[in-house]
Amino acid sequence: MSSQPPFGPNSVDVPSSVMSAPGVPVIRNVNWGGLRTLYIKEVRRFFKVQLQTIWAPALTTLLFLIVFSIATGAKLPVLIGGVQIPFAEFIAPGLIITQGMMGPAFANASFSLMVGKIQGTIVDYLQPPLSTMELLVALLGGAMTRAFLVGIAVWGAMMLYGVHLIPVHFWAVAWFGFLGTLFLALLGVITSIWAEKFDHAAAVTNFLVTPLGLLSGTFYSVDRLAPAFRAVSHANPFFYIISGFRYGFLGTADSPILIGSIAILALDVALAIVCYALLRSGWKIKN
Repeated sequence: MSSQPPFGPNSVDVPSSVMSAPGVPVIRNVNWGGLRTLYIKEVRRFFKVQLQTIWAPALTTLLFLIVFSIATGAKLPVLIGGVQIPFAEFIAPGLIITQGMMGPAFANASFSLMVGKIQGTIVDYLQPPLSTMELLVALLGGAMTRAFLVGIAVWGAMMLYGVHLIPVHFWAVAWFGFLGTLFLALLGVITSIWAEKFDHAAAVTNFLVTPLGLLSGTFYSVDRLAPAFRAVSHANPFFYIISGFRYGFLGTADSPILIGSIAILALDVALAIVCYALLRSGWKIKN
């Protein structure tokens, strides 16, 4: 009488050199190796063309500062929180966070998955043994790294130009820089999932990101606006990011820092949940 295999007639003998049977996941916790590899890939992708992705935005932002300073008078003070601030020092933090950091964060995050769908290389993101959270963290990490590199380059260029930008509260600069770049990186990932061609991503930039950035109090104090326009500005999330970031450099702000921090953090959490749900469902990526 023949004896059957110990685990049933359809079982497969697993050699001792194999850690797990076929179909059984080996990586049961965080795939740090895969996460690090995808993050490095995202950083190398924009760093290989750093003249376009880092230095060009830094130069463009510096030109914004020079043009607006010359047009309005570099020594024209702005009253914010009861304190008179030179105009160049007033607009510089807003330009750094919006043009220098949040814009590049959105551009980087909205590029990866969209180009993968257009070129047919989306499998390079879906096939590796990465969880949805690991994929999302790597994409956000690459976008935020580019944002902070551009921000540092812009800050250095403005210091060389002669603008006094020494942080008074470094924690506020780091915290609101993190919240702001995360906000645009998450919006970029959602755009990258939804977009099927470059026109779609450009539409989000032109009709959402750019208007929100320009109408957020970067070049003016919202206290000088009419009540109706002031209410609209306070509904703009960019306003709280700029106000908190400006507080880090100047020590004064035109909105409560705690309220702005809680509002943007809640918005980031909501967008992160949406990003995770879309990536996990495979909407417009796997389907």
